[in-house]
Amino acid sequence: MNPELKLHEEKMTKTISVLREELAAIRAGRANPAVLDYGVPTRINQLAAVSVSEARTLVIQPYDKSTLKSIEKAIQASDIGINPNNDGTVLRLLFPPLTEERRKDLAKSIAKMAIRSIRRDANDKLKAMKKASEITEDDLKNLENDCQKITDKYIAEIDKITAEKEKEIMSV
Repeated sequence: MNPELKLHEEKMTKTISVLREELAAIRAGRANPAVLDYGVPTRINQLAAVSVSEARTLVIQPYDKSTLKSIEKAIQASDIGINPNNDGTVLRLLFPPLTEERRKDLAKSIAKMAIRSIRRDANDKLKAMKKASEITEDDLKNLENDCQKITDKYIAEIDKITAEKEKEIMSV
């Protein structure tokens, strides 16, 4: 495989990893510990045991009780939109049920733009290589076709991942 395409395929693989992380953070009306790891410098699971006590309830039990207030403030300051209940020993996060319309919106909000942007960058670099006479016109066409095949593979992967998430969201 052309080194340029290999580099762009690695970027697409990273994009898929980021997509999986982002999807894990989407609230599906169910308690999901991954929502606590989204956009925070220190993961809460490093400071506390996080468990799902009921379908829509997360329980956070700090390893050191003196950190309970700090964890509570960090959750309140985050953008997850849930106010923790503090009983002096543990924090409870109650996730409200989502409306069906909101579930559909969340399922549809996944974009494939990052993969397509990477493809565009790859094609631009290949065209620049052609212009600099580093590759022939035939090489350019073949490499653009290879790039499109790689893109199609990752778009299909995104479709699969988002279909799984939509199924999860809609099954609440």
